[in-house]
Amino acid sequence: MAAASSLVGFDANAFLLSMLIGGVGFVAFAYGKKASRLPQMVAGVTLMVFPYFVSGVAWMLGIAVAVVALMAAAIRAGA
Repeated sequence: MAAASSLVGFDANAFLLSMLIGGVGFVAFAYGKKASRLPQMVAGVTLMVFPYFVSGVAWMLGIAVAVVALMAAAIRAGA
């Protein structure tokens, strides 16, 4: 029973989503570093770091979509 009480406040959905977002961020950062592309590197680092500070699934998903949209807009603008 002691192990169950240490999991109070743990949200498996938020954990899995943060791992997925962090993985996408890692791929974006690795590509940006290899291709010397600043928008992908910045978006990648942002996607890897922000899930540590956001615990809600909806907020996490919304922020990730916004970061990817900003990256796509920067790429289309020629950055």
